[in-house]
Amino acid sequence: MPHIITTVNVNGVRAAAKKGLLEWIDATEADVICLQETRADDKQLRATLAPALDAGWHVASAEPSAKGRNGVAVLSRRPADAVRVGHGDDEFAEAGRYLEADFDELTVASLYLPSGEVGTERQDEKERFLDSFGRHLEATAADALAADRHVVVCGDWNIAHTELDLKNHKGNVKNSGFLPSEREWMGSVFGEFGWVDVVRGLHPDLPGPYSWWSYRGKAFDNDSGWRIDYQVATPALAERAKEAVTERAASYDQRWSDHAPVTVQYR
Repeated sequence: MPHIITTVNVNGVRAAAKKGLLEWIDATEADVICLQETRADDKQLRATLAPALDAGWHVASAEPSAKGRNGVAVLSRRPADAVRVGHGDDEFAEAGRYLEADFDELTVASLYLPSGEVGTERQDEKERFLDSFGRHLEATAADALAADRHVVVCGDWNIAHTELDLKNHKGNVKNSGFLPSEREWMGSVFGEFGWVDVVRGLHPDLPGPYSWWSYRGKAFDNDSGWRIDYQVATPALAERAKEAVTERAASYDQRWSDHAPVTVQYR
């Protein structure tokens, strides 16, 4: 089973590749890398990642139906045994937001949950996604327990669960990503749905560690960020997590995305 898993929203894989993504892939010790917001079809994704693929990496992807939007992928040191696109909701089947890849007794999923905007159709879309995806998570956890499988859903969840998960929590209580209803939904994921927030489990009282900072103003320099990139695992797998690191760039000009990779090492 892969022991080191990383997740990162690349904010456009072609743009990220020009800024240092490929060099980061070349240097990482990860066995599996989950990518979100690739904004590329399969042909563009493979062309962009060609140096990594030539070096032995394998890729499974869910390309977006809308050009230049969404897109998720799983890069792995060995080919996946099986790949599934979507979470069973016809509305989002071709949206390029969810992909599962199996490796022996482990399933690794890459998720790009809708971002939303209060008072708009984007928020309505996000709420519909939460409704059907919540049912998928609940069923997946039950199936994994029955089959003695491990599952980890990695990605950009676009929700900060608690006040520890964003710097300016007081100023965002009415904004998408920190709405009471969204936070309650995340509570259900970590409660009745039966999943575990791996990073928070290892760092229970630590503010952040933030994984996204706006490009606007001095957000990165002031570490005024959000923790919205999660590794959410079934309990038995979460117990095997021994180290979690958010790979924050050393300086603003070294960033190749507005997100940082979140890397977990499992026993």
